[in-house]
Amino acid sequence: MISVKRFLIGRPLKSDQLGDQKLNKTKALAILSSDALSSVAYGPEQILLVLITLSTAAFWYSIPIAIGVLVLLTALILSYRQIIFAYPHGGGAYVVSKENLGKYPGLVAGGSLLVDYILTVAVSVSAGTDAITSAFPSLHSYNVIIAVIFVLLITTLNLRGVTESASFLAYPVYLFVLAIFVMLGMGLFRIMSGDVPSDLHTPIGTPVAGISLFLLLKAFSSGSSALTGVEAISNAIPNFKAPAPNNAAKTLAAMGVLLAFLFSGIVFLAYYYGITPNEKVTVVSEIAEQVFGRNFMYFFVQGTTALILILAANTGYSAFPLLAVNLAKDKFIPRMFTVRGDRLGYSNGILSLGILSIILIIAFEGRTEHLIPLYAVGVFIPFTLSQTGMMIKWIRQKPEGWVSKLIINTTGALISFIVTIMFFLTKFPQVWPVLVFLPLIILLFYRIRKHYEAVADQLRISTCEEEPLAIEGNIIILPVAGITHVVENSLRYAQSLSADQIIAVHVPFERDDENIFEEKWKKFHPEIRLVTLYSPYRSIIHPLTKFIDTVQRKASESNYQVTVIVPQFIPKKGWHNILHNQSSLLIRAHLLYRRNVIITTVPYHLKK
Repeated sequence: MISVKRFLIGRPLKSDQLGDQKLNKTKALAILSSDALSSVAYGPEQILLVLITLSTAAFWYSIPIAIGVLVLLTALILSYRQIIFAYPHGGGAYVVSKENLGKYPGLVAGGSLLVDYILTVAVSVSAGTDAITSAFPSLHSYNVIIAVIFVLLITTLNLRGVTESASFLAYPVYLFVLAIFVMLGMGLFRIMSGDVPSDLHTPIGTPVAGISLFLLLKAFSSGSSALTGVEAISNAIPNFKAPAPNNAAKTLAAMGVLLAFLFSGIVFLAYYYGITPNEKVTVVSEIAEQVFGRNFMYFFVQGTTALILILAANTGYSAFPLLAVNLAKDKFIPRMFTVRGDRLGYSNGILSLGILSIILIIAFEGRTEHLIPLYAVGVFIPFTLSQTGMMIKWIRQKPEGWVSKLIINTTGALISFIVTIMFFLTKFPQVWPVLVFLPLIILLFYRIRKHYEAVADQLRISTCEEEPLAIEGNIIILPVAGITHVVENSLRYAQSLSADQIIAVHVPFERDDENIFEEKWKKFHPEIRLVTLYSPYRSIIHPLTKFIDTVQRKASESNYQVTVIVPQFIPKKGWHNILHNQSSLLIRAHLLYRRNVIITTVPYHLKK
C-alpha cells in the first residue's frame, strides 16, 4: 500500500517546504479561476433556456440580461477585493459573516460554501463530460462512469500538492481562454465581413408577447450561475505567495476581466447566430460549429471546453480544504481537517470532497441541468451574507472612503439577494434541498462544537474537582482461547505486574470442550485461577463482558482496579489478518466503553 501511495502522490515533503507550495499569480489564476471561467460554457445557455419558453424571438433579451450580469460581476469583484484586504488570512464569506453578522449567519455561509464546493466538483465534471459526449455521442450512456473517473484523477492530482496541480492545470485553462477568444474573434470577423445572414436573430427591441419582469428576472438569475466561483480567491488567500493580499487582488481583477469578455462574447454570438439550446449539444458547441464548421478548431474548442469544465473542479479542491480548516479551528467540524498530509496539502479535506462529489454525481446520474440551480443558489446565499457583512463593517467602523465601499457592498448585497429569491421562486422543485440540508448542517456544526466544549471541560485540570480515589490493588482478567505461545506471553506479562489476583477466563461453546480445557489448564498453569463461562449461544463477548462487569463492581468496593489483558497474535503479513477471526479486536472494541476498566493488548508477532 505504501508503494502504491508513493506512486500516486509522491514522496512526503518536509514542513519547512511549505513556502514552496505557494502560488504565483499566473498559476493562481488557473487553479482558482477555472470554476468562474468555465461557467461561461453553461451560464449563457441557462439564459436561453428560460427565454425559449416564450419563443426564439425573445432571445434578444439575452443582451440586456447579460449587461445586468456584468453589473453584478463588477459589484462582486470590487466587493471581494475589499474582503481580501480586510480579511487577508482567508475564509471569505464565512469569516466576514461570522465577524459582522454573528455566529449563525457565519455558519449558514460556511455550510453553504462547503456544499457549494462539493457541487462545484460535481457540476464541473458533469458539464465537462457533457462536452465530451456532445462531440462523441456514442459515449453519452457512459456519462456517470466518465465523470467518476475524472473526479478520482483530480483528487489524486490534488493530493500531490498545490503547485503540482496548478502547474498541470495552467495549460488547459489558458488554452480554453485562447480557444474562446479565437472563436469570438472569428465569429465577430464573419459578422463584420457579412458572412452571417442578419435574419438569424430577432432585432433588439422587437416586441415579444408574454414577456414579463418575472421571466426576465428568472433568466437573469439563471444566467448569474456564470458567476459561481468568484469568491474562491478570497477563500484561498493563504495559498498565494507574499504579498498574498496584493497578489490575490490582482488575480481577482484579471479573473473578472476575462470572465466579462468571455461571457458577453458568448451571449452576443449565441444571439447573433440564432443559436437555440439543444439537450444533447451545448451552446458553445453550436457556436463553434457555426463559426468553424466540424474541423480542427471545432474540436479544439470542444476539447479545451471539456478540459476546463472538468478541471474547474479544482477550484473546489483549492477552496474547500481551506474553508474546512477555518471551520475546524472554530471547532464546528472535525479537527482532522486541520492536519496537513504528506504533500503539505489538507488531504482529509481533499479526500472528503472527492468522495462526496462522487456520491452526488451518482445520485443525480451526472445530469448537469439538475445540479446547476442547486449549485448557484448555494453560492448566492454566501454572496448575500458576505456583502451584508461588509455593509455592517463599514457602518460600524467608518474608515476613510467608507461611503463608496458601502455603496459597492449594498449594490452587491441587493442584487445577490434578488437572485437568491428568484432561484427559490422559479426553481423551487430543484433548490428546495437547500432548505433541508442547511438547517441540518448548522445543527451538525452546533453538535460538534458542543462535543468539543464538553470534552475540553472534562479534560481540563481544575483544583476544584474531587481528588480521584486511591487504587489499593489490581485484578487482572486474561481472556484465553487455548493453550498457546500467545497466552503464555500474556501470562508472563500479567505476572510481571505484581497483580493481587490474575483470573484466566475461557468461553467454551460445548460442555465437553469446557472439561477438556480445564484439565489442560491444571497442567499448564495450576497456580492461575481459571474461570470457564459456558456459552450455549456461541457468543464470546456477552458472557465475558458480563463477568468483567461483575468483577469490576466487587473490586470497586475495595478500591481495586480491574485490568483486562487481551492476547493478540500479529501475522507477519497484513493480508493474513483476513484469515483469522480477530476476536481480540472485538473484545477490545466492546470493553473500551466500560468505565473503570483498563484494557491492555499484549501482541505476539508471528515469524512466518
